[in-house]
Amino acid sequence: MQNRSPSRRTVLTCATAVAAGAAGVVGVTAGPAVAQRRDSRLKNILARMSIEAKIGQLFVPYFYGASATSPSRLDQERNLEELGVRTVAELIAKYHIGGVIYFSGWTNNIHDPHQIAELSNGVQRASLALPTPVPSLISIDQEHGVNVRIGSGATQLPGAMALGAGRSLSDARTAARISGTELAALGIHQNFAPVADVNVNPANPIINIRSFGADPRAVGRMVAAQVTGYQRSGVVACAKHFPGHGDTGEDSHTGLPVITHTREEWERIDAPPFKAAIAAGVDSIMTAHLQVPALDPSNEPATLSPAILRGVLRDELGFDGVIVTDALNMQGVRTKYGDDRVPVLALKAGADQLLFPPDIGVAYNGVLAAVRTGEITEGRLDESVLRVLRLKDKAGLLSGSPYASRREVDRVVGARGHRLTAARIAERTTTLLVNEGGALPLRGRQRRLLVVGASPAFPTDDTRTTVPELARAFDGLGFRTTRLATGREPDSAKIDEAVAAARGRDAVVVTTDNVDAASPQRTLVSRLLATGVPVVHLAVRNPYDIAHLGDVPASLASYCWTEVELHAAARVIAGRVEPCGRLPVPVQRADDPDKVLFRSGHGLSYGTV
Repeated sequence: MQNRSPSRRTVLTCATAVAAGAAGVVGVTAGPAVAQRRDSRLKNILARMSIEAKIGQLFVPYFYGASATSPSRLDQERNLEELGVRTVAELIAKYHIGGVIYFSGWTNNIHDPHQIAELSNGVQRASLALPTPVPSLISIDQEHGVNVRIGSGATQLPGAMALGAGRSLSDARTAARISGTELAALGIHQNFAPVADVNVNPANPIINIRSFGADPRAVGRMVAAQVTGYQRSGVVACAKHFPGHGDTGEDSHTGLPVITHTREEWERIDAPPFKAAIAAGVDSIMTAHLQVPALDPSNEPATLSPAILRGVLRDELGFDGVIVTDALNMQGVRTKYGDDRVPVLALKAGADQLLFPPDIGVAYNGVLAAVRTGEITEGRLDESVLRVLRLKDKAGLLSGSPYASRREVDRVVGARGHRLTAARIAERTTTLLVNEGGALPLRGRQRRLLVVGASPAFPTDDTRTTVPELARAFDGLGFRTTRLATGREPDSAKIDEAVAAARGRDAVVVTTDNVDAASPQRTLVSRLLATGVPVVHLAVRNPYDIAHLGDVPASLASYCWTEVELHAAARVIAGRVEPCGRLPVPVQRADDPDKVLFRSGHGLSYGTV
């Protein structure tokens, strides 16, 4: 891999930066004269595009493979079956694609930083070989916490609810800056983050700890801080999921949720974070596949609703950036219309980028037919393409080489300074909920530990799981640990094994993941408490778990099970650092949900016990 200079053909199409100092800094607001000159330049590119090329600029599809031109034979077969081409380079050429999205695991796009950067360069080479060569806007969902695509080699940072517990705008901004800097070095210039949803429903199956919390104004401040951090690093931020996905009990991947908030409730609960993002200069906002009758009585999914996208987001909130659909393969947007009509209706509603169509050929040809028949005018098409070109320009893709550099990857991605900063931020998010009788920190004589409990796999590496990683963290602090993963559904034999393993230990650290009234994890904790061995509980996902666990003498929340959060929790439990996180959501009583067990803002320190 090498840092290539753009070809002469590229230079003719991709002009130099409009304003000194603005290149590569997304979200910089240009003055009217500068913006006019920029748009004049971009319209010259637009004028050279065919209708087919314009339509392609709006699509952001997935693909299989770790290479743009030579993926594995299996990945070529999967591409051929689902996309009609063998490689992403062929996909770009066939449909004039303007952007792609990377995933880990199932698409096999992501292995290590050098491979990702070379994949990005291959995508750009394919994009610059088009008749009208325009660099690709490469996207990813790198929210951190539970939703991570790039794991190994990159800096892992606390997720949204953890940052909400830390309550530091500086930490939220710094985390986004670190993440954005590393993504940009890998050739990725659009991150579908931060989540701007307000999680007021503890049973929310899709948002939950991906949200900064339950207080709309506090969430808004964190969202604005992250928008600033990402966009100062040269990466397009994306506030999601408009008009708000925080009070749903259904997953829009599998159904069409309904938000029952009144207009006044929407203004008070859901709108503030999006308003804050817009005030911070966010350059893209993602739609939600859900119904909001108070905003659109027709009950169209928000993604397909002119009343919501044009009426509320554009006209009322004044957002003139790029509107991105949530993934068009999700059931929530496919309940009423065919896959050829969904992208057409999204564009007519006001969307600009069409993310992850389930069948790119059907979706692309559906839009092409709508343009040819006049259902979508060329003027409407140009409106969205111009917005996408502005994003590319702000990200620096039209002002120089769009290629990633091996040297920059080695310098930036997973840098020691980034990892140390991430560790310090995580320490400030770990929340101590219960500490009866000064059970924590663990005393010097409590060196023999059993680490036991639910052990979800890391978001990006299913070979690494919670219990072994937490045990390794304690080993590094001088403890002698025994480890036993019992899972989220331990049976009686596994619980008996855990109880037997606790005997002779000085303390037990038990992890839980999504406990509810019927969860056998409750029995595990109860049986461990009955041994008389001091028990420390760590919720490695939802902070709501504690409501189901009775009189646990010590309980903490880490808000996720990634390495950075587990090691921070271990340092807090061991007393190496003071716990200072505070709940960003209230925790209701399990036996009476109308009553609060712990209020938002609750959090103990060792000095307050």
